[in-house]
Amino acid sequence: MDVNRYTQPRTESEAAIEAKRIIAEACRPEPQFPTSHRDDTERPAVGDAPPVRQDDRRIVPAWASGIAVASIGVGAGCTGLGCAAWLLFNGLSQVSVPGLERFAAVIMAPFAGLALVITAAGVAIHHAMASTTTHNTTNVYEGPVTHNENHEKKETRGFMVWVRKQVN
Repeated sequence: MDVNRYTQPRTESEAAIEAKRIIAEACRPEPQFPTSHRDDTERPAVGDAPPVRQDDRRIVPAWASGIAVASIGVGAGCTGLGCAAWLLFNGLSQVSVPGLERFAAVIMAPFAGLALVITAAGVAIHHAMASTTTHNTTNVYEGPVTHNENHEKKETRGFMVWVRKQVN
């Protein structure tokens, strides 16, 4: 290794030659390699029968699909329990005077999430039931009908309230 090459400053001619070499190397096109190949030669005939389509008709046994679904459920449940344990232990590891707020948030987060899910389910059920029922209200009155109106006037002064009722 030439130590002087890196420690001694270059002359103008050496710097120009090195600059031309770097630019030529950067501008050199990359060699092109084929990225795909298609073989169009015909396949040799094995017999004289025409090819027949063979549909895939695999039937999965009920026990196999049940095990697959159960394993997905167990995996998702274990992942949820693992996340909950991580949050719990992470919160417990940060228990100190400044970390009490974070600890409380970690403890309350699952309950808040559960409350959110229950509220959303209740709202969805309420809207689904409200959209299917019809509200036909028919009021039938027999006999004389009287209508009374009461007017109330409220005055507020400070923290006291006066109510005056006027009956017409």
